Amino acid sequence: MNAETKPESLQEAGTADDKPALVFRDAGIKRGERIIWQHGNFSIPSGSITAIVGTNGAGKTTMMKAELGLLPLFNGSLTVLGGPAGTTNHLIGYVPQNYAGDIESNLTAEQSVLLGLTGTRFGIHPVTRAQRARAREAMSFTGVDDKRHYRLSELSGGLRQRVAIAQALVSGPKLLMLDEPLANLDLAAQRETVHVLARLNHEMSMTIQVVAHDLNMLLPILDSAVYLLDGHPHYARMNEVLDADLLTHLYGTKVQVVTTPQGDMFVTPDPDEPEDITPDIHNPDEVAGFHRHHAENREQEAEL
Repeated sequence: MNAETKPESLQEAGTADDKPALVFRDAGIKRGERIIWQHGNFSIPSGSITAIVGTNGAGKTTMMKAELGLLPLFNGSLTVLGGPAGTTNHLIGYVPQNYAGDIESNLTAEQSVLLGLTGTRFGIHPVTRAQRARAREAMSFTGVDDKRHYRLSELSGGLRQRVAIAQALVSGPKLLMLDEPLANLDLAAQRETVHVLARLNHEMSMTIQVVAHDLNMLLPILDSAVYLLDGHPHYARMNEVLDADLLTHLYGTKVQVVTTPQGDMFVTPDPDEPEDITPDIHNPDEVAGFHRHHAENREQEAEL
């Protein structure tokens, strides 16, 4: 993002508008001759937090790469922040799954965050005072400002993840995309990361998209989810996300949704407990209807 378009402060960065952040219209992706997913028809509202969920190989990271314009569609269209995919990347902050592995371990946390502004290793272009102040603001927001002089190799996985978020945040994006940000973190670090995402959304109205295997930790902050099932993306709003049938189909094992004092969550039965579940043989049309069945049941009950 250049100096003319960059927000004056992080608080101005993610302000949502009334237009959808992402719009898929019959979108499809291939790898060689293999169709990864197709018939993507949905939109994601601005200012929302959405999870991308699916089993290994379903195409979760592929979806993000398509949104960044790194992979071409073989069919349909994909609009991101009002423009074709790949044309609005200056408004997107991206945190890859292997962030720590991609950055030299001898960089300090502050140097790593500054890469989000300079895009280069140091010694080529001098860092300005304004850039350093911007990095400090991003690090303060994510709670790692006191670690700015530590090398990444000296930080825990949770702290490195928050440094990665600060690096993505420092340029003032309107859309923040994270690929498995909670993977390999302990519960305390997961909670800290989720708390940062919640603040970004609530205080800046930032649109956030998270690739995730396990939704339980994210449930308190989610507005919606995109399920990748049977090679088709299925969008579900928050009141439809916790659908036992849909989750059972997704994870390939029986899933139960339970209510706890901390809120709704989903669980799978203990492996030692007998299961009366038969192999899943739903076709794509049935799956597409799964996330609507609760609403339909309520309508039927109302009629009775």
